[in-house]
Amino acid sequence: MARNRFDVDETLETPFNIKHLLRAGVYVKRHAKVMIVSILFSAISAACALVGPKMVEIALNEAVPDKDYGKLFILAGILLVSIIASIFFSIKRSRYMTTVGQEVIYDIRKDLFEHLQRLPFQFYDDRPHGKILTRVINYVNSVSDALSNGIINFVLEIFNLVLIAVFMFFCDVRLTLVVMAGVPIFVVVVFILKPAQRRAWQDVSNKSSNLNAYLHESLDGMKITQAFTREETNAGIYENLNKKMYKSWMKAQYTSNLVWYSVDNISTWVVGAMYLIGLSMLGPAVQIGTLIAIAAYAWRFWQPILQLSNLYNTFINAVAYLERIFEMMDEPVTVDDAPDAEELPPIQGNLSFEDVTFTYDGQINVLEHFNLDVKAGESIALVGPTGAGKTTVVNMISRFYNIAKGRLLIDGHDVSKVTLHSLRSQMGIMLQDSFIFSGTILDNIRYGRLDATDEEIIAAAKTVRADEFIREMPEGYLTQVNERGSRLSQGQKQLIAFARTLLSDPKILVLDEATSSIDAKTERLLQEGLQALLKGRTSFIIAHRLSTIKNCDRILYIGNKGIAEAGSHDELLQKHGLYYQLYTAQLES
Repeated sequence: MARNRFDVDETLETPFNIKHLLRAGVYVKRHAKVMIVSILFSAISAACALVGPKMVEIALNEAVPDKDYGKLFILAGILLVSIIASIFFSIKRSRYMTTVGQEVIYDIRKDLFEHLQRLPFQFYDDRPHGKILTRVINYVNSVSDALSNGIINFVLEIFNLVLIAVFMFFCDVRLTLVVMAGVPIFVVVVFILKPAQRRAWQDVSNKSSNLNAYLHESLDGMKITQAFTREETNAGIYENLNKKMYKSWMKAQYTSNLVWYSVDNISTWVVGAMYLIGLSMLGPAVQIGTLIAIAAYAWRFWQPILQLSNLYNTFINAVAYLERIFEMMDEPVTVDDAPDAEELPPIQGNLSFEDVTFTYDGQINVLEHFNLDVKAGESIALVGPTGAGKTTVVNMISRFYNIAKGRLLIDGHDVSKVTLHSLRSQMGIMLQDSFIFSGTILDNIRYGRLDATDEEIIAAAKTVRADEFIREMPEGYLTQVNERGSRLSQGQKQLIAFARTLLSDPKILVLDEATSSIDAKTERLLQEGLQALLKGRTSFIIAHRLSTIKNCDRILYIGNKGIAEAGSHDELLQKHGLYYQLYTAQLES
């Protein structure tokens, strides 16, 4: 798909509306009490800060002309107390909001991660992992401040605006109206710039996502990059993406700064007009203290407006990220428990595919009218050309993907009608990519069953012939391995993954190219352990190395969207068909 590329901008599924912000408010609502206290502290701090100009007006208009030093001292005391109180409540509010902001981040990330755990393989097939990481980390960080401090500041600046207007009206109504004359002009400017700002910040989020996606891909494939000397080419691709990110960011900043320039210019002209009119009225109509107080309030009046415009930019930016976050949260969990799903009881391992049709994209069928009955304890090998559907068959058993048509039954239970946990907990799956987590080797094997003892882990490792190489490592089972097992060979990683699968003691075992990276000597040793492992378990083994599946009860040649041939190793060789051709070709190579 096109969206599974680092250089393709993502397209929003739905246009933004106020519901996004209301939905985000759910996270803020969880901390409503702290938010209310913060708003109260902010209001007290703002009110205290506005006492100053009024004290100056009274001092210049009354105390100084009357040479009333006692009154002047009292006014100075009130001014000092108001400043201290404003600072005190401002600090208290900041501490509360820092806590709320981090808790909002925690809640959103928690919900996002839990949702990602439930999304099907198809979701990860279609998207670069770098873009997913960008949403979980970068975007959540970007919206957290808007959802905590942003909301508080919005309420505070509105309160400030009203309170300053009230103080100004008490000083002089006429000059106050002059100061407020620029507000309608500013509102028009904001509405004109609004669409351009939103588009600009959406483009920034797209370019940031692309950049992170390519960075993640490049780090994962660094060994291949260096092996094929692609360093300069890749640096050029990254530079191109980086330039696009730079240009989109500068464009967004330029568009956002237009609001600030508008406020700055409008406020300057309005305050200038207020001075001209005030000075012309100076005397009986307007006293000097009143003019100075109005001037101080005028600059403060436009500060909340400037802050509101900045907050508007913050919200515009956050909205672009919120759309991405909620788009991911709304991604449907297509492989999930049915509303009436039941627990799958302990199984024997009988399987039945009944007229199954499967497709990945809803257009091209990988399998059609697929029928297969497997008895408990039977070992089934799947062979055939690449892309024929071998892995698809085992993925359906684990229900990593939904079946388009037909049914898959385990011990008579339809897998689509049982809970995923009860189904997968009775299966052991070893995929071709043997993923190793950062931590100790002991922890990696215990991943198969978290309550396993050290003795059980070592026993599993011995069975798959991993114990010998593990004990040769610097700290044995407590040796630390890096993410994806970079300190281990491919064969060693597969043996650890095999021990992990064995430890889970599954009733149905799936081995997808489980021995592809194991040398011939280790493979012969492993076969001994495999025979003990497969005994009494239903097993599905995918292998291109046909020597490893000779002893399977049945071998299925998958081709032409179904089972082209089926039988034991000897039976298929006698047919001189597709399996015979595949087997003889390997012998000759």
